[in-house]
Amino acid sequence: MKNWAGNLQYSSADVRRPESVSELAAIVAGSTRVKALGSRHSFNSVGDTDGMHVLLDALPQQVEVGADRSTVRVSGGVSYGALCRKLEEAGLAIHNMASLPHISVAGAVQTGTHGSGVNNPALAGAVESIDMVRASGEQVTLSRKDGDDFLASVVGMGALGIVTGLELAVRPSFSMRQRVLEDLPWDAALEDFTAIVSSAYSVSLFTDYAGDTVNQVWLKALAGEEPLANLYGATPAQRPRHPLPDMSAENCTLQLDQPGPWLDRLPHFRHEFTPSNGDELQSEFILPIGQAPAALQAVRALADELAPLLFVSEIRTGAADEFWLSPFFRQPSVALHFTWKPMQPEVEAFLPVLEEALRPFGARPHWGKLFTADAYDWEKLYPRFADFRAFAAGHDPEGKFRNGLLDSILGVPARR
Repeated sequence: MKNWAGNLQYSSADVRRPESVSELAAIVAGSTRVKALGSRHSFNSVGDTDGMHVLLDALPQQVEVGADRSTVRVSGGVSYGALCRKLEEAGLAIHNMASLPHISVAGAVQTGTHGSGVNNPALAGAVESIDMVRASGEQVTLSRKDGDDFLASVVGMGALGIVTGLELAVRPSFSMRQRVLEDLPWDAALEDFTAIVSSAYSVSLFTDYAGDTVNQVWLKALAGEEPLANLYGATPAQRPRHPLPDMSAENCTLQLDQPGPWLDRLPHFRHEFTPSNGDELQSEFILPIGQAPAALQAVRALADELAPLLFVSEIRTGAADEFWLSPFFRQPSVALHFTWKPMQPEVEAFLPVLEEALRPFGARPHWGKLFTADAYDWEKLYPRFADFRAFAAGHDPEGKFRNGLLDSILGVPARR
């Protein structure tokens, strides 16, 4: 079994599909090493194990709106696409979505996945409570009233248990329009970065870091916001665009200021489009938004080395949150995303160069994408990191949910 990109062969041949949470709990309690797999949209071994894999797609798939219509309870294995269609039918919405609607809710939240918008927290920001199966097989529900236990568990890389369900905050459905602008001058992008990324509800910049301009700026505006006709010298695209200039926009969400429901504008790609597998690799680094201009200049200085490896880079933003291992922990952030060509040895050889260039800016890697795990001072990057490591050791002293990547980040459990 492989991951979404096909760049990783999972280690375990023992795969189970429990049909109830109680069956899952019994499997976990009786296992020495176990990990859950969702949509497998990770590019590293964060979800791997040399023990047993459990798939959650046979569990009852629940999307249940709360009586007061302020929350929705959703099974962890449900995709954002499925969740959002149900919410729209009920006249509701969530605050943000990632680029692809096909990823599972639990996996996205556990790895700190996000959308874009200076005022929009990452996907974990919507979580009001989380249901987990601990290493002992105990089933627990943690909510915001549980304080540190909750803040440690929501973005946990799967190190604290298997997530079976979440309660998410929702809001009334809303309409949006999307416009793509082209050829934003780099000088303007660097000088007025915060103003540019604050110019719509959600803003993404797409670039290859070469030349004098940013290739594209995707503006996702609320229906009541005035759509921008220009932006610091960038000009409106006259036809629908794909983030990759040579690709057809057929599978992208509608642009050219056509109004439509939030779920059909916040992602870059349509719900009915199934992304191709094996065509790309991904890395992402999140750092304080105030460091964006200097960090982008540092990356631009590597453009000649980047070019042979890179399809495109997306620049997004996100609001601060309080989850201990969230890349957005206590800092309004910019996220520099790199979509690589499927050249893993070459990409992995270059990553230390890129990571070293971003180190002065406090860059935190996305937990589900390619990075060099032993290249970081985790306690310096995450003020609650030591607390998380102790919390994980207390709840999983035998390292049941661990693997090589997690051991390299958290250290090998003392009792293994």
